[in-house]
Amino acid sequence: MKYPIGIQDFRELREGGYVYVDKTKTLFNILQQGGGYYHLHRPRRFGKSLLLSTMNELYRGNRELFEGLWIDNHWDWEEMQRPVIWLKFSSFKYKGNDLKKAIQEGIEEVAAGLNIELDHGAFVNPLQDLIQKAYNQYGQKVVLLIDEYDKPIIDYLDEPGQAEVNRDILKWLYSILKDSDPYLELVLITGVSAFSKVSIFSDLNNLYNLSLVAAARTLLGITQDELEHYFAEPLARVDKAKVRQWYNGYSWGGTEKVYNPFSILSFFQGGGEYSNFWFETGTPTFLIREMKKRAYYFPERIEVSQNKINAFDLTRLDPISVLFQTGYLTILKYEPEDHLYTLDYPNMEVRQSMEQSLLHEYLEGPKDPLARVAGLRNALREGDIEGMVRIINALFASMPYDLWPQQQTERFFHFIIHLTFDLLGTYIRSEVHTANGRCDALVETADRIYALEFKLDKSAAEALQQIFDKGYLQPYADSPKQRVAVGMNFSSEERAVVAWESEGI
Repeated sequence: MKYPIGIQDFRELREGGYVYVDKTKTLFNILQQGGGYYHLHRPRRFGKSLLLSTMNELYRGNRELFEGLWIDNHWDWEEMQRPVIWLKFSSFKYKGNDLKKAIQEGIEEVAAGLNIELDHGAFVNPLQDLIQKAYNQYGQKVVLLIDEYDKPIIDYLDEPGQAEVNRDILKWLYSILKDSDPYLELVLITGVSAFSKVSIFSDLNNLYNLSLVAAARTLLGITQDELEHYFAEPLARVDKAKVRQWYNGYSWGGTEKVYNPFSILSFFQGGGEYSNFWFETGTPTFLIREMKKRAYYFPERIEVSQNKINAFDLTRLDPISVLFQTGYLTILKYEPEDHLYTLDYPNMEVRQSMEQSLLHEYLEGPKDPLARVAGLRNALREGDIEGMVRIINALFASMPYDLWPQQQTERFFHFIIHLTFDLLGTYIRSEVHTANGRCDALVETADRIYALEFKLDKSAAEALQQIFDKGYLQPYADSPKQRVAVGMNFSSEERAVVAWESEGI
């Protein structure tokens, strides 16, 4: 079986004999709604470029590439042939150069493929010129596909000034779409972000956002049924439940879930070795720095409105909006009555990767933060409470002095504790803020179940007593494992655990 990892060209995929998850019925049903202006945002490496490549071949009438696919016998191959303008911003050479010039050169390249020569001049919009000339030359309305429409902005999020300049240039480029309506059959614009219409598409009142619409929720990504149908052979050799935990979980409606295609294909290609495939292809350094600057951490599920998850304002970047649109959070469920979305990490790959990156950003010193977490795991497995305290103190000692907030020591302390024990859950069962009440951490190893309670500037005895008063270990009364209550007191002045008490049951 040949896995199309990184292949974004539909022709190459089909002619090369790669496995292809047939999405043509879903695509057809969307296109049957009639001509229109569509926008679809999805995280990187989710197949947006392959989708547009598929549409390019479809509207060009290259039926031989669709042999055996659902759409082969459902598409009107003669009547639906159209001239296609496909703009790929990933191929535009704008980095370090003038964006307008790069756009002009990129569109001229597309025009050459259609045997069209563009006009030049300061007042000529090359996209408008190309659309009108393609319509006149071919006598048919044009299909316009724009891939990664927002890339010149996303690439400069850490340079707000340049990002705003690029945004204004893109607004100028897309401003002609409304007046070009008589020449356009269909427009599909894809990207990562959901910039508001005011920012870029202010004149395009009929731009329809497919991103959260039921018909498009599984257009990209691989469903569980598709995985078991197209990948039955490699799936039979691995633990299905664990694969689902690691790579499934993306949802744009709270019901249908899909696998990250890049991750699951890389997993099969690598022979079933679990790794952070998607995260490693583009670690969000800007996002991590922004979260650190705001002392922001996504600790648990959160409810937000649709306006919040669709917002992407350059002047006021919201961590939740950015985390959702870039794929680090997904929709767990949707309450239509209140129009509220519950967001959470999609899967183990993203959770583990994000928490590792945050720890790396906060901690300094020669020792890898992940090694400290592994040491914490080993101490818990061996019942070494003193060793666990020593590791926790070493972890806090590795944090630069200037990172400690002056007025939010308690919040920051719990943030680091939560982050550490949540990441610990990748290796042993660890549940933070669960069970009866709000125990700071419940950790289960092969032989022991720990309830850990942390106090700030109080006493270890008080922390220990709370575990018994609240019955944090009571749900495990019938477990054959030893139950251990551990209370710790953290000193904000010394920035360390200064006292601890434990009691086994």
